[in-house]
Amino acid sequence: MYHRVMKRIPFVLLSFITIFYAFTSVNSLPFQVPENWPEPAYDFTKNPLTKEKVALGRHLFYDPILSRDNTISCSNCHLQYTAFTHVDHDLSHGIEGRIGTRNSPALMNLAWGKTFMWDGAINHLDMQALAPIAHPKEMDESIDNVQKKLAKTIKYPLLFSQAFGDSEITGERILKALSQFQLTLISANSKYDQVMRGDTGVTFSEQEEKGYQLFKSHCNSCHQEPLFTSGEFANNGLPVDTTLNDIGRMQITQNRSDSLKFKIPTLRNIEFSYPYMHDGRFRRLSKVMKHYTEGIQSGPTLADELRKGIPLSPEDQVDLTAFLLTLTDRTFLFNPDFSFPRN
Repeated sequence: MYHRVMKRIPFVLLSFITIFYAFTSVNSLPFQVPENWPEPAYDFTKNPLTKEKVALGRHLFYDPILSRDNTISCSNCHLQYTAFTHVDHDLSHGIEGRIGTRNSPALMNLAWGKTFMWDGAINHLDMQALAPIAHPKEMDESIDNVQKKLAKTIKYPLLFSQAFGDSEITGERILKALSQFQLTLISANSKYDQVMRGDTGVTFSEQEEKGYQLFKSHCNSCHQEPLFTSGEFANNGLPVDTTLNDIGRMQITQNRSDSLKFKIPTLRNIEFSYPYMHDGRFRRLSKVMKHYTEGIQSGPTLADELRKGIPLSPEDQVDLTAFLLTLTDRTFLFNPDFSFPRN
């Protein structure tokens, strides 16, 4: 899969460090770590990438058979063209028109993630899919029943046999295959990336450069380069939604110091990943800017970096937005290897 992409974009090939993880199959896939990126957190020795497992995971990701009534797939809330999130509503929607409790997070660069979900309830990518599958307002299904349904189909016993050497369908194999596909969702070819790599003829405009300097001064402590997230949790001063009354990470840890703290999202492809925040309350970047300059609500767990607000003039906000738009990676958004499988 990667080799086809690289033939279309040869300059990217020169900019990646390829790490080969040991695997006996001739169909093993190299996991490519972008230049100057940290090592992934995911342990590939326990689930080495293969062409067949990625293909299986891709079929599962787009198949509504994972839900109780066979109407909702992972892709319903994670659309490729919008950075693998949804944009038509604030909160996730599930079977029978049920409405979830949080905005769907964008999916990319998951190999570097140590925790998942807005509250960090899941600490391993191989287990993450269990949450939406079992959630009563999302897929409302059990992994055991998914396993039984897949076994009754024509295509999945063959796909599992190709991926694992035999046609046995287990919950573990389902989850690992879903991880395999998601691990390939690497976004590292935005204009920002091209500038950082020193690609010929690619430079920031004056406005983008000003925005980049503002970003480094005011945003980089939480949205750290090159992933544009620290992977940590923070209270960013949002007033509590009195309908949801979401207390964030404290719901998991039961520690008051985690009250109103949510996972810091990546800013990559932010142009397409609206609405913003854990509850999708902002549909425009201008509203996000207004929050950080005028709307931060103080509280005992508010991030220290935000206690004095972020002093951005209207011109600064325009410049910063111009830089954020350089994080759009159209190679990622329109990569056919990530789209609905046609065969």
